Amino acid sequence: MIRRYHPSDIDHVLNLWLVASIKAHDFVPEAFWREQLGAMRDHYLLQAETLILEEESRVLGFLSLHESRLAALFVSPEAQGRGLGRQLLDEAKRLRSSLELNVYSANDRAIAFYQAGGFSTVAESLDPVTGQQEFTMRWGCS
Repeated sequence: MIRRYHPSDIDHVLNLWLVASIKAHDFVPEAFWREQLGAMRDHYLLQAETLILEEESRVLGFLSLHESRLAALFVSPEAQGRGLGRQLLDEAKRLRSSLELNVYSANDRAIAFYQAGGFSTVAESLDPVTGQQEFTMRWGCS
């Protein structure tokens, strides 16, 4: 089931985000992700519209939208490969007529996922925080 985020979800979301970020971005030092936990808790989640995907009262994934930006989409590593990410992406597309996101160019799995979901790469840049190359991808009307 996909539902709106509740403040009581915070620990589950932060833990899922940290574990999934470390796994998906092994080209960025783990310490970086741990240092970002406070910003996720105190800044990013508060400013975004966040939806939770849960099964049997377990948070298995989430997405965060900020206007037409898909700011985050994460699925718990042990639940990946079951179509949960696709469910979250479909929900984001249902809520917005267009979406834009940034993804690290070294994250081949995420790029393929978004391309399969109809996203196209429209720009490439350097993330000033991590120093990693990233793509800007778009879906839908501009």
